[in-house]
Amino acid sequence: MRRVLSQDEINALFSAAQPGQKGAPTAKKHVERCDLGKSKTLSAEQIRVVNTLHESFARRLSDSLGTYLRTGCEMNLVAAEQLRYSEFLGRVPELSYLASLRMLPIDAGALILMDLSLVFPIIDLALGGSGGDATEPRDTTEIEDQIIETAISLIARDLQNAWAPVVAFDIQFDQRQPLSQAHALMLPNERILTLNFEIRLLDLRGALTIALPAVVANALLRKLATPGSLGERIPSRNTRRRIRESLLDGTFLADLSLPPSSLSVRELLNIEPQYVLVLPNRADKPAHLNIAGKPMFEAHPVRRGPLKGARIERRTSLQQTTPKE
Repeated sequence: MRRVLSQDEINALFSAAQPGQKGAPTAKKHVERCDLGKSKTLSAEQIRVVNTLHESFARRLSDSLGTYLRTGCEMNLVAAEQLRYSEFLGRVPELSYLASLRMLPIDAGALILMDLSLVFPIIDLALGGSGGDATEPRDTTEIEDQIIETAISLIARDLQNAWAPVVAFDIQFDQRQPLSQAHALMLPNERILTLNFEIRLLDLRGALTIALPAVVANALLRKLATPGSLGERIPSRNTRRRIRESLLDGTFLADLSLPPSSLSVRELLNIEPQYVLVLPNRADKPAHLNIAGKPMFEAHPVRRGPLKGARIERRTSLQQTTPKE
């Protein structure tokens, strides 16, 4: 049965539907300002695990570069931060060394930024120089780029090894990247993870920055968020100290020997008891002190009471100890 509304009922329905009239209560909306530039920043826990992981990487690379350049090298993590790729490029000086890395198997690209104040001393040390000669600010040549590639490959290798307990990436040196072409490697608004390091080499200090694209940074952060993914695999400071103390109690065989000399077959055939074999080595030149079978020091044989010994003169250079092909 159809119901016919009266005029008063119709007026009441229209009044309730009018805005601002007493009727059905309207929900009050709360609006907050949203800054997309500050979204997805690293949490305190993420910063802690990222710092722990890359402090280990910094120690690895300090040893690798020091061994490669045959000099003292110290590397420390300064900060890890997320920012837009355009912001990162805005911080890159016009004269700087910028190289790209390939992250396989996802085939993503990362960037390494190194101060030229480090690049030229590294090149000089790699060529056997002192690394202390001042160089006017300039871009590197093609030959210098080929030399510095070895150091960049060391960085890629040690970064891959430092990440190995957490995430498996094959990290390879790609190529030198001019700043004008680096804009095409990532999207301008892509949020990247930057790792900022300070390197001390001889009396010099310089900055090294590694910029990771979002796909690599997110994969790394997801793995680090897994319980036990990092803490159980990177030893604590106390554990490292105990391991170091244990290693210091280890032993190596040491022996003192003359430098290698070439002899003819005729001389070898003449050797017999009481025969004096004259070697082409000067009597005042030091012998080799071998550690675990490898010549590490130049030393002179000495005697202290009834004991024989070796008086160390200098450390043997890597060029002298490395056999020629």
